[in-house]
Amino acid sequence: MGQSQAKHRPKPNARHATQERRGNIAEPDAATEGQRRAPAAPVQAAAMDTFFLSHGSPTLPIDDKIPARHFFKSWLPERVAGDQPPRAILVVSGHWETATPAVNVIRGSNDTIHDFYGFPKPMYQLKYPAPGAPNLAIRTKELLEQAGFGPVKEDHSRGLDHGAWVPLMLMYPDANIPVCQLSVQTDRDGTYHYNLGRALAPLREDGVLILGSGSATHNLRKMGPFDSPVPQWAAEFDTWLKDSLLNGRHEDVKLYEEKAPYGKVAHPWPDHFYPLHVALGAAGDSARAELIHHSWTNATISYASYRFTTKD
Repeated sequence: MGQSQAKHRPKPNARHATQERRGNIAEPDAATEGQRRAPAAPVQAAAMDTFFLSHGSPTLPIDDKIPARHFFKSWLPERVAGDQPPRAILVVSGHWETATPAVNVIRGSNDTIHDFYGFPKPMYQLKYPAPGAPNLAIRTKELLEQAGFGPVKEDHSRGLDHGAWVPLMLMYPDANIPVCQLSVQTDRDGTYHYNLGRALAPLREDGVLILGSGSATHNLRKMGPFDSPVPQWAAEFDTWLKDSLLNGRHEDVKLYEEKAPYGKVAHPWPDHFYPLHVALGAAGDSARAELIHHSWTNATISYASYRFTTKD
């Protein structure tokens, strides 16, 4: 959401490297000196649910009138992701597009990428210096290449785009949990991204929180004023998505351009929808979906967000 510079993003500043301990996906020593570290997680962490988050406007952290802001702020108090903090977070953001999969391998703190323009000055002063998660990034690369999704590129300079830091700033405000990102491939399809997510399922057993960050509907050219009524095409697509997910019609979701009403209108470009496929695939073929938040702004921006739980 917002006037994002999806194709021409500013290059993050260089960062200082720190020594990495192998074999611990939480990577507590990835934090720079003086930075708060991630809270200790149990030795045997429970498998994490996966989530698709509609992150909406970049102004979410500063605009209290956006209903979804209150949902994201309730994340920790309401224990949406469980009783224990994740060891690390993997974000699949609609704001990072590459020809083949890529992970950001950051030792030290992640830079905050302000990949948007035309917003209030305070937006460009916001920082989310979460520790990088180089071990998780390398593990993600290994899993994807073992599943045939290689080669996976390592990016050693890219920080967190606003698809990652905007919701995380509200969800985990201490910025003390290691975070890395995985890109999407917009010249592929929903089935590809669903299967890519399936390859990442073992991360859940390691206490990794897999977040797909995009938007349930994303047609910026059809936006209206903040409190405009929702047009029929947006409402029908949003309802179709909810019904398909809650009734386990994963194949329909993979083939949304064929199966969904107004699929190409809701998503003229698939960048903000493919993160949902990754999160859904990572939860497994029998995953149960739950709608955990639903609101609208600007007529056509749905903030519908989902939790995916693997059935026992």
